Amino acid sequence: LLERPTAGTVTVAGQDLTALAGRGPRAGKELRQARSRIGMVFQHFNLLSSRTVQDNVELPLEILGLSGKERSSKALGLLDLVGLSDKAKVYPAQLSGGQKQRVGIARALAGDPKVLLSDEATSALDPETTRSILQLLRDLNRQLGLTVLLITHEMDVVKTICDSAALMEKGRIVESGTVSELLATPGSELAEALFPVSGEPSGDDRTVIDVTFHGEAATQPVISQLSRTYNIDISILGAAMDTVAGKQVGRMRIELPGRYEENVVPIGFLREQGLQIDIQGQQPVLATDGAK
Repeated sequence: LLERPTAGTVTVAGQDLTALAGRGPRAGKELRQARSRIGMVFQHFNLLSSRTVQDNVELPLEILGLSGKERSSKALGLLDLVGLSDKAKVYPAQLSGGQKQRVGIARALAGDPKVLLSDEATSALDPETTRSILQLLRDLNRQLGLTVLLITHEMDVVKTICDSAALMEKGRIVESGTVSELLATPGSELAEALFPVSGEPSGDDRTVIDVTFHGEAATQPVISQLSRTYNIDISILGAAMDTVAGKQVGRMRIELPGRYEENVVPIGFLREQGLQIDIQGQQPVLATDGAK
């Protein structure tokens, strides 16, 4: 650990790293062994310009004490895995940004890590290259059983690759869970960031609600059914749809005629269809049976 947390623990593969002796270059044997099971991909690649691509990948293997033959075999296999088998003898200056990041990923895999840390690995890349790097990380996750921990400020990255997510503000985790769970959580800040919608009511006597679609409900004509069932005109103020983990997900802001208390039944219909509903603005407190 470069910095020890003031509270809490850091657990990797069931091992509490904060309980191991040492820090930084003074780490104890157990902590050094634990580090070897963690790979790191950097935002700006951190390749050695004086070494060839193959030599960059071999660097951690040199530190581990492998023979030249073992290093060469392992490095060439990793370069083939990341799609750069034809670039082994070239230098980093001859590569594109995406190719440099692939070298960085191959180097991070050299020690056979169980966890791969990705620190803003795509923020310096163009959109097309970003997609190819994210697809590579997803493939490695599936092929190697590798856990990938991404740090990113790009919501498209979260939508494209992440199974779970955590939202941090001012150094604290304010939300965490699977992406599908967060999308189904009322008032989720992460859901709003992933699928931002906007739109103001056309009058005070209107009800504005945000509808979150996921799972089978995302493929059903629910809004059309609502309009026909209750014979009401529905205005769509905004919408955001995308594919997350291979499934269509999205949010829509709609406006219903009448105040909230007049739309309790239509809103209940939407909830019965498995949709997450967030009412915009203050909801009046409805009188319960027997209340006066």
